[in-house]
Amino acid sequence: MTDADSGSNGEQIAPINLDSEGYVSDPPKLPGHVVARENPDDVLTHVASDLLEHSLQCVRKFGDFHMALSGGHTPFPLYERLMTDPLYRGFPWAKTHLWIVDERRVPFDDDLSNWKHIREIFESHSGIPTNQMHPIQATLDDADVLYEKELVEALGWREKGHDRLDYVMLGMGPDGHTASLFPNSWALDVDDRLMTLNSGPTVVPPDRVSMTYKLLNASRLICPLVMGSEKAPMIHKIATGDDPSHDIPIKGINPVGGVLRWYLDGAACGIDQEPEAK
Repeated sequence: MTDADSGSNGEQIAPINLDSEGYVSDPPKLPGHVVARENPDDVLTHVASDLLEHSLQCVRKFGDFHMALSGGHTPFPLYERLMTDPLYRGFPWAKTHLWIVDERRVPFDDDLSNWKHIREIFESHSGIPTNQMHPIQATLDDADVLYEKELVEALGWREKGHDRLDYVMLGMGPDGHTASLFPNSWALDVDDRLMTLNSGPTVVPPDRVSMTYKLLNASRLICPLVMGSEKAPMIHKIATGDDPSHDIPIKGINPVGGVLRWYLDGAACGIDQEPEAK
């Protein structure tokens, strides 16, 4: 990267500096905490180690661990690593509840289904009991209502105040959407529900079922995993601009009594961005 690189709106992106261990020493100033490493593989190692530690802490404190995962190509190498790397054999799968952040309104055997791909990784290898794996019945008319009921019932066994998700893995699109909360979509205004349907001109088809800000922001630890140079302009925009969350939905992620921890690779920080043609 040169010191003349620019974002999507022509603004200057500052040079990226690395320390001797490959950490970005001056990561983008995003809300919450930022872990940024040049190498994507090192990012995944950091995420997996933090996730293992957090899961064990939650099991010790609450007796179980409620984790909500996102689909998309970015997190799947992480999920596969959790299944295959001996470093993570101590993960408390038998005590883990696996939830889905969002889903397309397609059958489970459709290649567009997040659950199809997550199930292929976790079902046969993790040892999570079947009744602790929670897909969204996305093709049902009341899919959001049913999933919300399931969440409330499963978390209701905990003491009041601890009845929330322990961990949420989020992605981010180049447009700043997260979960299935798309820019200027009506689901962004749902503030009295844990789950919602979402559709409309800004929602990439097919229609969606998604966790809402209310549920996501009540979580104990929220971790956006953002990698790739196509995300760098949006990361820069979040770090430097004042756009509202209606335009950049991931800016609506603001945990109440929880922690927001971003994981970025060097490309998402702009480290390999080439100057735009004049």
